[in-house]
Amino acid sequence: MEAELQGPCVGIDVSKAHWDVAVEGGRGVRRFSADATGVAELLSWLEKLGPKLVCLEATGGYERSLKSALHRRGLPVSVVNPRQVRDFARARGELAKTDALDAAMICRFAVAFQPERDDPPTPAQERLRALRARRQQVVHSLTQEKNRLAIAPDAEARQSIEEAIGFYDRQLRELDRRIAELTSADPGFRQRLALLVTVPGVGAVTAAGLLAELPELGTMNRGEAAKLVGLAPINRDSGSLRGKRMIGGGRAQVRCSLYMATLVAIRYNETIRRHYQQLVDRSKSKMAAIVACMRKLLLILNAILKNNSPWKENLTT
Repeated sequence: MEAELQGPCVGIDVSKAHWDVAVEGGRGVRRFSADATGVAELLSWLEKLGPKLVCLEATGGYERSLKSALHRRGLPVSVVNPRQVRDFARARGELAKTDALDAAMICRFAVAFQPERDDPPTPAQERLRALRARRQQVVHSLTQEKNRLAIAPDAEARQSIEEAIGFYDRQLRELDRRIAELTSADPGFRQRLALLVTVPGVGAVTAAGLLAELPELGTMNRGEAAKLVGLAPINRDSGSLRGKRMIGGGRAQVRCSLYMATLVAIRYNETIRRHYQQLVDRSKSKMAAIVACMRKLLLILNAILKNNSPWKENLTT
């Protein structure tokens, strides 16, 4: 094992204003401000500590800048689902919740489960992910404004809403242009995107989203792909009771992109349409059939990138 992996595990509770840091075997929790000064102090301290793993929770975006800074310094990072850490705390009977306690619990979770290190993204991946995130925000705001326009009775209010819609429309077009430029300029993105869009139902927007949010696509086996995205059915059986199998966890943004692509593929992709119809004919609910088709589409896309061959050559796969 490499020398830098011999140190303690570190757990960091991330918030907007500060970072609370707990170290395996240490006493107390250190706090650093979530700004340029704080990150410099934290990184300097961690480099001297030589941690085996630095574990963070996914906190809706606040962890991203810290994760990037840790990766740039070559420190091993793992971002975990906060629900897993909370379930771990409940299993230990520790229900109290403060920033310091959360940092200590994240550290204990890292020690107990040794989560896999996250691969550092390339600068192009980071930029694509940021542009995609902003695009989703603009689409959300655009939808909200259109909904408001539908019920606004006042003429002045309608004019204001229409101006906002025009603004978001322009932003959306500009973001799509920048995303297209980025994926065209980067050879790796360009090749992978060209393969993905050969699949009927998968457009450039969906393909760019998959490249941004699922960089592992093409390197996983079937089970890993379904589990990572949260499309692996979870059994809910106990004794003679056979509960309904559910999906969950994983990367919700990827599932959302796959859901929309699958709805299109059910209409225009013969393989996906046939699979959907077979499931419906077997009395599966339409939603269960759609989820199964999402899983099948994901596995097809993974196989296409793994084999480096376009859709027509993967029909039998």
